[in-house]
Amino acid sequence: MKLGDYLVSYLKKLGVSHLFGIPGDLVINLFLKFGRPRGMKIITLSHEPGVGFAADGYARSTGRIGVVCVTYGAGGHNTVNPVAGSFSERVPLLVISGGPGEEERKLGVLIHHQAREIESQFRIYREVTCAARLIDDPLRAATDIDEVIRAIWHNQQPGYLEIHRDMVEKEIPVPKHIIAWDGNLPFPPSDRHKLDEAVRDTAQRFNRAHRPLVLVGIEAYRYKVARDIVKLVEKMGAPCCASVLAKGAFPMNHPLYMGVYIGAISPKEIRKRVEKADLILSLGMLLTDIELGGSQPPEALRNRSIWAVDHRVNVSFHTYTDVNLRDFVHGLLRAELKTRHEKVAYSDNLPKPRPGLDRRIRVADVLRETNRFLAKHKKIMVVAESGDSLFGGIDIKVSDDAPYLAQGFYASMGFAVPGAIGAQIGTGLRPLILTGDGGFQMTGVEIAHAPRYRVNPIVVLLNNGGWGIFRPIAKRQDLLALPSWRYAELAKLWGGAGYRVETVADFRRALEQAAKSSSFAIIEAMIGQRDLSPISVKYIRASARKAEIKSPA
Repeated sequence: MKLGDYLVSYLKKLGVSHLFGIPGDLVINLFLKFGRPRGMKIITLSHEPGVGFAADGYARSTGRIGVVCVTYGAGGHNTVNPVAGSFSERVPLLVISGGPGEEERKLGVLIHHQAREIESQFRIYREVTCAARLIDDPLRAATDIDEVIRAIWHNQQPGYLEIHRDMVEKEIPVPKHIIAWDGNLPFPPSDRHKLDEAVRDTAQRFNRAHRPLVLVGIEAYRYKVARDIVKLVEKMGAPCCASVLAKGAFPMNHPLYMGVYIGAISPKEIRKRVEKADLILSLGMLLTDIELGGSQPPEALRNRSIWAVDHRVNVSFHTYTDVNLRDFVHGLLRAELKTRHEKVAYSDNLPKPRPGLDRRIRVADVLRETNRFLAKHKKIMVVAESGDSLFGGIDIKVSDDAPYLAQGFYASMGFAVPGAIGAQIGTGLRPLILTGDGGFQMTGVEIAHAPRYRVNPIVVLLNNGGWGIFRPIAKRQDLLALPSWRYAELAKLWGGAGYRVETVADFRRALEQAAKSSSFAIIEAMIGQRDLSPISVKYIRASARKAEIKSPA
């Protein structure tokens, strides 16, 4: 087969139906291959970071591999930041880039779009992917592509293929085992003996415990085991918390769900319950500063815990390698476990509302009213931007029928709008986007593409005239200012609905009107310059206390 035809056929066999990208001269031949009849649905946006975030949102929401295709140099380098976020948060993406042909390279002159060296982009992507290949050998091309995609699935992280433009029409041999492949990508199996020991050790510890607790982490999403974890928690009868990265992996209305654990700045009831636990079973949770609220792991997390993450299980001071989370959870489901009957209450950080709906709206009001709205509209997903929206989103409660997406660790601003477009294209579910004006000004204009693809997000835009999350700590407030865009008017110019709200009552009405609209909508909520979500306030105070302790007397 010709290499370009092989790649299209391989991805279709894998079940990939959409490709996100922007054409360019060094990738145009391959780009057109993808867009041929019976090829793929091509999603183009205005800027490469947008297509990178959109592919990420597609992959997060569907559980499938997202595919990005960009040109060499200017396109590839623009896409590095979204791919770095996908790498750190375990999102499976395939990045395909074009490049200069062999004859061009032999000329010994600089090629347009080139940075330092022709291979510079390839070297950069090796830093932010689990596997990267420069496809320049026709005899190995089919195998190299297969190995990169299998590595993506195994690691649930991005991979990179650089296919220079003179390779697209090259004839390549396809090995028989790839021809015979049925398109399924299994996860690598665990070492059976180590798995059995890990399950036995865990079951014994759990059955001896008096106050066990389960923490659910991001790998529950990535390794497609969230539903089995729900069954396991129900079998155990133990209370359950989700990490920041895994918010939404456990049903938020489940009677055993306590809320989001975020270290020392968790709601008081969650923090106390974690501290009192004599056994913590952590399933797929990464130890990051965001997950732990910027603090060190409490003693209970270190010495009285079982951590299953990164293909290993740590039972206190015993480590079982080559054990994946899926097999571990399935093993525990088969094990004899004592069932608890603890009464569990859900907790968040939202204060009680002040009386009246005609008062000026605050961030806490936006979060409460959004929860009220989502309780009525069950099939609306939520996508949260970084900054104050990321922290505020922790207190959003979606129904069990819709996902919640946020770049909770890498936290790049600009994720939410294109990420939501990709997620709606992948799932068909309408997104509600929570963003500030700072994040929106980075990639929010991609919302103008929504009518083209018949998607209709509801954008809740917190307009405080700048990068508000830094205002409590910045001495130069002028460095945080942003120009005031007329967001509600822009929405109408771009083909959507726009609402500018100043009171709680205005916001409640705007949400309902946006829900009835078939177009996308921007609800511009005018909040105070120093108004922040409850968790942001707690996080900033905790960080300030930490800085005081570390600073010399």
